[in-house]
Amino acid sequence: MKSKTTQYSKNRKDIILKLCFLIALLSYQMNYSQDSCDTALPLTAGVVTVDVIDGANITTGCSTSALAEWYIYTPTNDYSVTVTSDLSQNICKDTNFEVYTGTCGSLTCFTGDDDSGVIQCNTGNTNSYLSTKTFNVVAGTVYYIMWNNQWNTNGFDFELSEAPIPPNPCLTATPITAGITTVNAINTTNLSTSCSTSSKAEWYSYTPSQDYEVTISSDLIENICKNTNFNVYTGTCTALNCFVGDDNSGTIQCNSGNTNSYLSTKTFVVTGGVTYYIAWDNRWSTDGFNFELTETTIIPPPISYIKETVSTITSQYKLCIVDMNGDYKDDIAGVNANSLKVHYQGTTAGAFSITDFPITGTSKMPSWSLAAGDYNRDGYNDIILGNGQGLSVWTSNSTGTAYSNFTPSEYIFCQRTNFADLNNDGHLDVFSCHDIAPNVYYLNDGNGNLTYYQSSVTPGAMNLGSTGGNYSTLFTDFDNDGDTDVFISKCSGPPCELHRNDGDGVYTNISALAQIDITPIQTWSSAIADFDNDGDMDIIITASSGTHKYFQNNLDTTNNVEEAYTNITAGSGWDTNPTTNIDNVAYDFDNDGYVDVLGGGNKIMFNQGNSVFSEVKYSNGISVGAIGDLNNDGFLDILNGNVISYAVPNGNNWVKVTLEGVQSNINGIGARVEIHGSWGKQIRDIRSGEGFRYMSSLNAHFGIGTATAVNQIVIKWPSGIVDVINNPSPNQTTHVIEGSSPLSSTSFNANQVKIYPNPSSNFLSIINIETLNVKEMNIYDTTGKQVKTISDFYSSIKISDLAEGLYILTIKTEDGGTLSEQFIKTN
Repeated sequence: MKSKTTQYSKNRKDIILKLCFLIALLSYQMNYSQDSCDTALPLTAGVVTVDVIDGANITTGCSTSALAEWYIYTPTNDYSVTVTSDLSQNICKDTNFEVYTGTCGSLTCFTGDDDSGVIQCNTGNTNSYLSTKTFNVVAGTVYYIMWNNQWNTNGFDFELSEAPIPPNPCLTATPITAGITTVNAINTTNLSTSCSTSSKAEWYSYTPSQDYEVTISSDLIENICKNTNFNVYTGTCTALNCFVGDDNSGTIQCNSGNTNSYLSTKTFVVTGGVTYYIAWDNRWSTDGFNFELTETTIIPPPISYIKETVSTITSQYKLCIVDMNGDYKDDIAGVNANSLKVHYQGTTAGAFSITDFPITGTSKMPSWSLAAGDYNRDGYNDIILGNGQGLSVWTSNSTGTAYSNFTPSEYIFCQRTNFADLNNDGHLDVFSCHDIAPNVYYLNDGNGNLTYYQSSVTPGAMNLGSTGGNYSTLFTDFDNDGDTDVFISKCSGPPCELHRNDGDGVYTNISALAQIDITPIQTWSSAIADFDNDGDMDIIITASSGTHKYFQNNLDTTNNVEEAYTNITAGSGWDTNPTTNIDNVAYDFDNDGYVDVLGGGNKIMFNQGNSVFSEVKYSNGISVGAIGDLNNDGFLDILNGNVISYAVPNGNNWVKVTLEGVQSNINGIGARVEIHGSWGKQIRDIRSGEGFRYMSSLNAHFGIGTATAVNQIVIKWPSGIVDVINNPSPNQTTHVIEGSSPLSSTSFNANQVKIYPNPSSNFLSIINIETLNVKEMNIYDTTGKQVKTISDFYSSIKISDLAEGLYILTIKTEDGGTLSEQFIKTN
């Protein structure tokens, strides 16, 4: 029998063994309990050692690593907590962590960090791949801190520290109004947001009294060479929303060490009564500076737009609005490599029918520009495609049911392309700007044959620019002599050029005489129109970089001397317009009777009628595209890609004029259209291709504001024929066939010349023909085809050999006078 002593020793030994086992078990649990979210190791403030990352991770939206070590933290008070491995003992290590809220079965990503440490590695590189993050926590809320193996499984130390939550700097933001504010230094705690993670910032609050366009700027001369950054917030101080901000948009160049500008400026629209928080942070510097807040009263847009996405507009090149089926309503023509896709405007506003025409062969794609016009006179518009390697012409058949491709072999670095009747023979020619050489054109012989010429190079060629840098051409009558002159916008250094048409294929460069050949200026296109409604065409050289220039035409018809244009840029609004653009076009967008300009900057420069333009910005965006009336309401719409910006009628009245040439080209390209009324006179020239890239309507659009009557429409055709329509009704389209409403013969002879009978089946008699010094007399049908030449100028003309229909008799005199009379041939 064992003694009591022996039994006691045995029991004591068992107890000791059990205690050792329990201690070992507890030690094992302490070492491995953080290997999953469910067994996360509880933490308090202090330093924690992670021996190795070998536990199980949970895949979330912020972490997909395979392994992780888990810790759980429940603060006893609201704190500003910092979790960091950016400790000296971790130098050259690479860590990554995430913080979650929620439960292990439903984790929510809260915050985290990868490489925000600052302790640089001292071997191999000087980067820091350590982690640090400061964030606010709420007492009693459970936070899971997970360190993962995104980069490695090595152990390290990390520290969790607790600090009182600093006062919200937004709540104590300094109220400001318009004017200059001085920032002494940036040393206040910042709020970390999605748009700023800087540690320090100075906060200001701004509450506008009404809607304004506001500019916040440190781009002031006293700040030269400083480096600033700001963000603007809306919302509340506890729920801020990033609104706008800026870093380096200033323009004042540093004059020491570099020529960069690191100053800040931003313009944006604010709503009256809404508070905006402005925070200048220490992203780059803590130095003090001045900033300015300016308020500009918002001008209500005189015309607004409704945007509509048209899913069927799918062509690669959506550059063209023009009538494509001869009904004089604007259609949309889109170009792909082997197809022409046309959206024909229907009778219901905004409705289109679609036809996709296959195009065989290899065509140059219009990577630079597109122009349209009926160069084969079949009643359907043809298309020029301008490419960096040359051009292609897509030509309709006689019924508009098919198109064929003609691609000449000549190399041309095309920029702007145009249809224009360069030699005024009634047939449209093909013109292209050449970027790196003199301009080129193809003369049309009237039978569909095009002959290549290069200005100043090809023998016998017209002189339409003898150097390169040609970016855009605009054909218009600058000197009101009835023929079309040419303005060439130049890039790459040389000044713009104005070429006067002197007749018989002679063009004279009068740029110096007109004093528009200024340098330096860079422009890809210019806006040209009668901006002051005085009956001649003015020029705004709209810069693609640099500053804009506005020139007023000083045409004096009482002499034969070419007058210089006047630079009226100062005070016009163009001197203070900082927005540049490669494409600029001139139209009366709001139908108030004055031509406006659409360029860059999501704005239209609206003509105020006193040689002053006011910019109006569109918050939903507006930019240059093809322009035309796509719902036939008399207001001009804009095509950008597959989005149509439909103008919303504003109550202003309008006039639309469509042309059908007979002796002139069938589109009336080069014709001048005038409307006369209580406002005086407005003019439009019909152009194929203006601005830089796009093709817009060939119809003439006029706004007449609140006027309710039009006295006359006058059309001066390239042929010299003048048609006059008296007292047309506003708010409708007037279609004019060349010679159908001729100017009275008393315009060039005291004795009125008349034809009779009309209608007639056999003969036409002409009263007072003997009073005219007749040069030639011809009869045309309504397609423009010359069907009869009268070789003897008798007072009686045989017409029995003509088919039944409508015809036009034209008489030209030796002194340049022209008379056209329409008559009907009956059986």
